[in-house]
Amino acid sequence: MSQPTAYPSLVASFTRLYRYEHLSAMVSWDQATMMPPKGNDARAAAQAELDVLMHATLTDPALAALLQQAEQEDLSQQERASLREMRREWQRANLLPASLVEAQALAGARCEHAWRSQRTANDWAGFLQNFREVVALSRQEARLLAEAQGCSPYDALMNKYEPGMQSADIDRIFGEVKQWLPGLIAQVMAKQGSETLLLPQGSFPVEQQRQLGLAVMQLLGFDFDAGRLDVSVHPFCGGVAEDVRITTRYREDDFMQSLMGIIHETGHARYEQGLPRDMLHLPVGRARSMGIHESQSLSFEMQLGRSPAFLSLIAPLLAQYLGAQPALSAENLARLYSRVHPGFIRVDADELCYPAHVILRYEIEKALMEGEIEAEDIPALWDEKMQAYLGVDTRGNYRQGCLQDIHWTDGSFGYFPSYTLGAMYAAQYFAAIRRDTPDLEQRIAAGDLAVVFDWLQQHIWSQASLHDTNTLVERATGESLNPAYFHAHLQARYLG
Repeated sequence: MSQPTAYPSLVASFTRLYRYEHLSAMVSWDQATMMPPKGNDARAAAQAELDVLMHATLTDPALAALLQQAEQEDLSQQERASLREMRREWQRANLLPASLVEAQALAGARCEHAWRSQRTANDWAGFLQNFREVVALSRQEARLLAEAQGCSPYDALMNKYEPGMQSADIDRIFGEVKQWLPGLIAQVMAKQGSETLLLPQGSFPVEQQRQLGLAVMQLLGFDFDAGRLDVSVHPFCGGVAEDVRITTRYREDDFMQSLMGIIHETGHARYEQGLPRDMLHLPVGRARSMGIHESQSLSFEMQLGRSPAFLSLIAPLLAQYLGAQPALSAENLARLYSRVHPGFIRVDADELCYPAHVILRYEIEKALMEGEIEAEDIPALWDEKMQAYLGVDTRGNYRQGCLQDIHWTDGSFGYFPSYTLGAMYAAQYFAAIRRDTPDLEQRIAAGDLAVVFDWLQQHIWSQASLHDTNTLVERATGESLNPAYFHAHLQARYLG
């Protein structure tokens, strides 16, 4: 057969798109970390313009013919996978008009920027004024995608983050978790009630916390020549694979949240830094899904970071940067980082309570996108579910309730399930690693983290989006997602 001509043309177009996405990622990082407040309107307009440009690149009429022609060309297995991912991105973009893309970018920027102060002020009514437009535009997007894809509106949105996953799958998985989670939380809290726990005594200056975070990032293999650590209202991992930007937030009376936040975001960053460099400019070279991305951050934070073995490894670093005290002993750190206590804030939640926070958000956003509830109904539903799932009263407390997350401000509906899916994948990975390495805990405690990183590099990072999610997980662990590993992990860590 003759040399392919359509596929190289597609590569050129998607490489151009990746460069636009690079700029967009850096603009978004700056908006969340460095931009002065009065820059927001101009930044929103510039971002919307860039979004429209990216949309125009994906909806160029010439791509349709090139995609069709490339299907008939003599391509390698990797190129076939690449073509599949190109088509998936192209199909989604062509279902959305440029006017909607621009309107969503502007509405999201307005809502997110105002949310920063409205959250602090506990101002749900003020937030609602911008949020209604975000909801309306997201429903419009969902309707257009659902009609073309033959699925429900929420499934159409979730497909952006979890390709191939359906809400029927999530309902089944989360339904099972809701059956055993409340009882397990109660059991663990009863067990921990008799345990002695020392609380760290401080003030812990921000600069010392930052230096501790950088030292732990180095231990975790973060490439500082290809990324950096900063501060934002809501911790995140952004930028691009060649220049990863992670953020955390600090409290001088509590170093624990910033440290685990850094470990979590470093997991995201290592995934990006481990993606195959020769494919980064193409969709096939990106992270497979947000659930797989979260599985990396939760492999670092929950499976590794909160394990007694890892905490014993970093205990000397805490003493070095924060000062020695009995509360920072390895044994007490293990108790601190496995303490179960239902609270208001998702990102501060312990490993056991975290799924309840995610399930609550999933149920609300699904109902919102399906038109079963309106934005005005969210606080009452939030209060009801927080009381039912965690026994926490959030009435009137919007700041620590339904205003706490950034995701809904820009219309990222369908994202929240990824967090608990990620925890389940991570538990399954570590079960596979332990089968290969029975002395895993001893090796971690001795500082041999390569056994974990090498496994993730081989089975997840280097594979990018060459396979669909089920195939990726089956190839890595021997079976598709099995939530039983997550349940077993929680029982072993908290009741074992």
